[in-house]
Amino acid sequence: MPDATPAFPFVNLPLVKPGLRHSVAGLRGSADALAVAAYARQHRERAPMLAVVCSHAVDAQRLAEEIPWFAPELRVRLLPDWETLPYDSFSPHQDLVSERLATLHDIQTGQCDVMLVPATTALYRLAPPAFLAAYTFFFKQGERLDENALKAQFTLAGYEHVSAVMRPGEYSVRGGLIDLYPMGSALPYRIDLFGDEIETIRAFDPDTQRSLYPVKEVRLLPGREFPLDEAARTAFRGRWREVFEGDPTKSPIYKDIGNGVPSAGIEYYLPLFFEHSATVFDYLPANTQLAFAGNVDEAIRRFWADTTQRYNFMRHDRERPLLPPADLFLSEEQFFVAAKPMARLVLQAEANADQPAFSAILPDVSVNRRAEDPLVNLEALLLDKETRVLMCADSAGRRETLLQLFAESGLRPQPVDDFAAFLAGEAHFSIAVAPLQSGFALPQGQIAFVTEAELYAGTARRTGRRKQEQASAVDSMVRDLAELKIGDPVVHSEHGIGRYQAW
Repeated sequence: MPDATPAFPFVNLPLVKPGLRHSVAGLRGSADALAVAAYARQHRERAPMLAVVCSHAVDAQRLAEEIPWFAPELRVRLLPDWETLPYDSFSPHQDLVSERLATLHDIQTGQCDVMLVPATTALYRLAPPAFLAAYTFFFKQGERLDENALKAQFTLAGYEHVSAVMRPGEYSVRGGLIDLYPMGSALPYRIDLFGDEIETIRAFDPDTQRSLYPVKEVRLLPGREFPLDEAARTAFRGRWREVFEGDPTKSPIYKDIGNGVPSAGIEYYLPLFFEHSATVFDYLPANTQLAFAGNVDEAIRRFWADTTQRYNFMRHDRERPLLPPADLFLSEEQFFVAAKPMARLVLQAEANADQPAFSAILPDVSVNRRAEDPLVNLEALLLDKETRVLMCADSAGRRETLLQLFAESGLRPQPVDDFAAFLAGEAHFSIAVAPLQSGFALPQGQIAFVTEAELYAGTARRTGRRKQEQASAVDSMVRDLAELKIGDPVVHSEHGIGRYQAW
């Protein structure tokens, strides 16, 4: 069967067969986002999902913003990191947990075309898919619902079919009505079907069985990535006694779980909640293809070296015994053995002499404040009439500022709404609001993407909310350290030491 028609006329990447790998070299700047978008669109029918493993978490976040700009019809999901160091004694933020579970659910249910995950995050052992089926439900008014598939999900999750729903973990089907009491929900929900379409969703009182109020959408995610019901707590304590020596009652974690209280950092005991833990590969649907962005091998080796060091340093606390790294994370060998049967697309920044480069570095287009015409470098690029230039502004406000700057030099770029409008047009010089962080040139397409990073080379640039938050956290910590006075008591915390090592 021949490959699908290229999504973009200037990008044509071959379909990688299972068990083989294909390298795409010379991915300069944000060209890797275009390569992923083009590959996912071109081979969407034969490769329904592309899982992109990034060497750095910041690259995964960047691609999550850039890929939809090139191909807005692709459903791009990010599996974020917990943003804690291994064995930290505090838990990840609730928003991160919810985003992770939502991504895993979308992967399971075929609602994801491109999944992005940092390499170190892909090593973490996860809750088995059956747990996610039990605790995660998404229903929207007006969407179609496969009743047989829903019943199969309930069975997998261990839900009990009853005549009248009274407790969490029960469901009832009566003609076109489905009553469901999801685990962790304050109230059950009644779904009224018209054929196979959800006509209404209402919360109802389990005691009176009377409807209370309508809702347009039910999006229920478990509060954590592990169960905390009585059966799970009993299993946790049993496995704790099997794994760790000594009196378990001397450990606050063991006692907290017995009381139904999740201790801070309990995520690093996740395998004790399940008979068998899972990996990210267990969630990937059939025919999923992999893409490696950056030096994934080196990222995994560095993670294992740091994790082993932390484990050896912290393992002697009798009140907080630690599971060995092998119980919590995939090794480098285990990861690549699991990946080997899959088709693998290797994205390389550096050019390869054996194959043509996908993209090229832009010439110097930076503003020259000392020149009579500050935009002389950009104008030199525009002299090439064979190359179309797209100026990418950070925001609508920045676009207007750039238009004023260009007008002062007699340049009149054509504003376009998005990438599709740029491709459909014929203007030699265009401008659009785009999330691209670095520019690049496409020799085969004769297109140059210029961002503010190249236009204002050497000038600090805003690069996203999470980076700002990280920078703010670092600044706050530095200020706190500066305020310490000589003679003041200093408390050395384990997670504090770990944070400074990571930075």
